[in-house]
Amino acid sequence: MKEKNEIIKKFKKLVSNLKIHNTLYYTGDSPKISDAEYDDLKRQILRLETKYSYLKKIESIRNIVGAKPSNKFKKVKHLIPMLSLSNAFNEKNMRDFLKKINNFLNKNESNIELIAEPKIDGISATLIYENGNLTKGISRGDGYIGEDILENLKTIKELPKKIVSNDVPELLEIRCEIYIGKKDFVAIKDNFANPRNAAGGSLRQKNPLETKKIPLKYFAYGLGSVKPLIFKTQLDFLKKISKWKFTTNSLSKKINNFTEIETQHKKIDQLRSSLDYDIDGLVYKVNDLELQRRLGNTSNSPRWAIAYKFSAEKATTKIKDITIQVGRTGALTPVAKVEPVTVGGVVVSNATLHNEEEIVRKDIRVGDYISIQRAGDVIPQVVSVDISRRDKSSKRYIFPNKCLCGANTKKELSKSTNKQDAVRRCFKGYDCKFIAKERLKHIVSKEAFNIDGFGKKVIEQFWDLNFIKEPSDIFILNYNKIKKLEGWGELSINNLKKAIDKSQIVTLDKFIYSIGIRHIGKENAKILSSFFGSIKDFTKLFESKNRKKILINLVDLDGIGETQVDSIDNFFSNITNTRIIKDLIDKLIIKNHTVKNNDGKFSNKKIMFTGGFKNMSRSEAKAVAENNGGKVLGSISKKLDFLIVGDSKPTKKKVDQAKQLNIKIILEKDWNKILNS
Repeated sequence: MKEKNEIIKKFKKLVSNLKIHNTLYYTGDSPKISDAEYDDLKRQILRLETKYSYLKKIESIRNIVGAKPSNKFKKVKHLIPMLSLSNAFNEKNMRDFLKKINNFLNKNESNIELIAEPKIDGISATLIYENGNLTKGISRGDGYIGEDILENLKTIKELPKKIVSNDVPELLEIRCEIYIGKKDFVAIKDNFANPRNAAGGSLRQKNPLETKKIPLKYFAYGLGSVKPLIFKTQLDFLKKISKWKFTTNSLSKKINNFTEIETQHKKIDQLRSSLDYDIDGLVYKVNDLELQRRLGNTSNSPRWAIAYKFSAEKATTKIKDITIQVGRTGALTPVAKVEPVTVGGVVVSNATLHNEEEIVRKDIRVGDYISIQRAGDVIPQVVSVDISRRDKSSKRYIFPNKCLCGANTKKELSKSTNKQDAVRRCFKGYDCKFIAKERLKHIVSKEAFNIDGFGKKVIEQFWDLNFIKEPSDIFILNYNKIKKLEGWGELSINNLKKAIDKSQIVTLDKFIYSIGIRHIGKENAKILSSFFGSIKDFTKLFESKNRKKILINLVDLDGIGETQVDSIDNFFSNITNTRIIKDLIDKLIIKNHTVKNNDGKFSNKKIMFTGGFKNMSRSEAKAVAENNGGKVLGSISKKLDFLIVGDSKPTKKKVDQAKQLNIKIILEKDWNKILNS
């Protein structure tokens, strides 16, 4: 016990020193140790974390990056969300991206013109010009709300503070990437860990005069909000702002087909080492801005753009152990604990092994020397095993058939494929403490309740102290007990309380997504929210009699299938799940679903589609209907108001059923007339 206390004491001292030097690096711009000494300090901490797993419960330096944003920065809501891009890592991913675009727009591949732009490894910001004057500069933040960093951005000499032109729009939002050139970084490298951190720390300085000391540069790359719209394509936009003295990337290129995608990708990959800025791939965007508008966004990324990353960086290391992690849906995931190794500038001590079948297929064993790879922010994965270096006494890894909680696990049989699932699962729900803990981490996450300051580390700490065991416990925390904990001062407690209080008011779709029903993602949650309308109607799922009736109706919804219905049934059939969700509801104010457009052409109307359309895909037609206040169903019933019949191969059975039920049938030509009226 004495030894453990000494280790904890040493660990805390090292972390404290790291924080001090972070402040000196990023805020004070006055480093007291060299870059090598700083890196050595981090390695010492990481080695201790790896050797003594209990230290991660105290604090992990993996969550410490640069300096914290100043509370003095005003928070600003983005006019249009700055969403993350989805990633592609190979030709197949890119073909899938193009296929999805073409299916959505009902176009041939040859019709889609793209723009390829280098993906700068910098800091995103957005600039707002009103009547040509720069009035706002906002950090990306969480994509929806950023920080007002206008004065810091103004220190970038090449950035236009005023657009002098007769044709500048009344409102113009330009998105850009802030970076530090490799050559410029040489002069300041003793002060910062890498160029990206230097740029990020500089933009978050309280005093713009400190920011001015750093040789920041930028590339303008994207169009946000604009009134009026004077551009037809992304290329038009880039050419125009270039004339207005904005810096754009000269390597941006129009792409006409898939062959050109691969050619450009290989060309820039070979060129990147000679560039004066870091890039980690290319961004491919649909060139036509009207098509961008039609494609729109998913919950977290635009449909019209993708980041095609360069090849993953690899490294060789040794497996020390294989452990099992239990996820919020009960999935048992094997993780390789490896000798710490640097991959792509990041110290890696864990690598995913995906599932039981992956271990068997690659015959991965404890003690093996393995090649691991990491691409972007993707969790490192095992590429191959070096059999030649394997110890002759090594034994095959036997995957456990029981959960860490002791319950039996099983692999489900997929109804769609009639094949056994590769993933082994525990089905105890909240009765499994490991699932319960992971569900708590999910519910406080950014995409769920978004409780700032209540991250995974805090969940672990509060769980071990029995402060929280269920979601409702979040809203009845004993702050007097928290006050006694090391690292929890009055300010941090007040901030946590404010964040929790704010999260108590939540929309119905966000609530449905947050409770963690398997197979119910954000898009499914929106569909269910539209169906139920209120939390009162949603809670009818709690009673077995009501639930069976409701589930039959859910199958009618477009986007909800048997898999989702079975998951909902299984979730609420569990008595513990139901009780916990009831307790949570009692602590919240859950807003009713709001129709996108109450004044829309299909407001409060239930619609179904059959057959193909000449000028748009089924997906786009559905999006248009919903944007006009309609609710799209997936099957014929008396509830249906309209059956929209496309000219191409409509289902005769559905048309006949609609006629029998006296449902109004709208042909494609009439559908187009309604949309254009």
